[in-house]
Amino acid sequence: MCKEGFALRAVSVEDLKPGMILARTLVNDDMVVILSENTLLTKAHITRLTFLNIPVVYVKDEYELSKNYQTVASIFNRGNAFVKDYKNVVETARQIIDEVRETGNVPVSKTDGVVTQKITPLAQSSGVIDYLFELNHLAADVYNHSLRVSILAGVIAKWMKFDAEKARDLMLAGFLHDIGKTKFDQRLLDKNVENLQGEDYERYIQHTVDGQHILMSVGDLSDGVKYAAMQHHERMDGSGFPFGSVGPDIHEYARIIAVADIYDNITTEREGYVKRTPFSAIEYITREMYTTLDPAICIPVLIRIKDAFLGSRVVLSDGSKGKIAAFPNDFAAKPIIEVAKDNVVNLNQRPDLSITEYNPK
Repeated sequence: MCKEGFALRAVSVEDLKPGMILARTLVNDDMVVILSENTLLTKAHITRLTFLNIPVVYVKDEYELSKNYQTVASIFNRGNAFVKDYKNVVETARQIIDEVRETGNVPVSKTDGVVTQKITPLAQSSGVIDYLFELNHLAADVYNHSLRVSILAGVIAKWMKFDAEKARDLMLAGFLHDIGKTKFDQRLLDKNVENLQGEDYERYIQHTVDGQHILMSVGDLSDGVKYAAMQHHERMDGSGFPFGSVGPDIHEYARIIAVADIYDNITTEREGYVKRTPFSAIEYITREMYTTLDPAICIPVLIRIKDAFLGSRVVLSDGSKGKIAAFPNDFAAKPIIEVAKDNVVNLNQRPDLSITEYNPK
């Protein structure tokens, strides 16, 4: 019997089914949690366990025996639940950001509440990286972008082992990082930043300063939240904006939000811009982590995010299909693809090949 009083039994990974409940936490040799006790297993989880060569896990037996097992498994599919919760939070995000646009004031209590009660559970969801990628066709508007960056900030906080209070504060910074865009008119909001020129581009740059001005008058926010709004486009080598600040002068929150912001922008479909795969984002972060980005943030992100993609199905530029079998042990950006049982392709050694399509497990 496990501690909650449920019967448990050992099940071979190949016999697992979506909807079973994990009865014991799984950790790897480095004592990193793979899946936590009470996780409702999905197809993605089972695929990952297979690729990690885990032979047996313990599940709570009564879920397997329940007459309503299939119904429960369907209703409580983690992916479906995540999408539903996400869409509900977007509506709250819209209300908060529209209130700032109309009044110039941030409803701090409401914003803090949505971060604590709704965004934090989303950031802690197993499979969150895959779910966000599937959601990124919904919209590139400031509401969705702010929410996704906040969730990603929470994920990064977990990977960097922040305590709960600092993680919550970082998610708040992610949610409010683009609040200066509430001063944009709709014409500018509708444009893709890559297409902005002249006065429009100068106005775009101003959103960072406007964001800090909006937040400076709010006494209940930390300095990190305020600096994240102003500095999330600054870069470690001084090549960013609005002031060309360099590494030591850029707040830690802003450096983290910069990585989350870049990842979301690369993997989001926008006007005149087809979203790219997470591997394009990984390549960009790998390339920039010793110049424009902070390696102290990029390294844990790159180490942990790659685990999320093991077992994912991909299509290569030559039309071949396969699964992600592994990543090299160094910081090579590209994965090793199992195209067939005895045929693996290390994309780091094949510059002629790239991933053109990515399908979460």
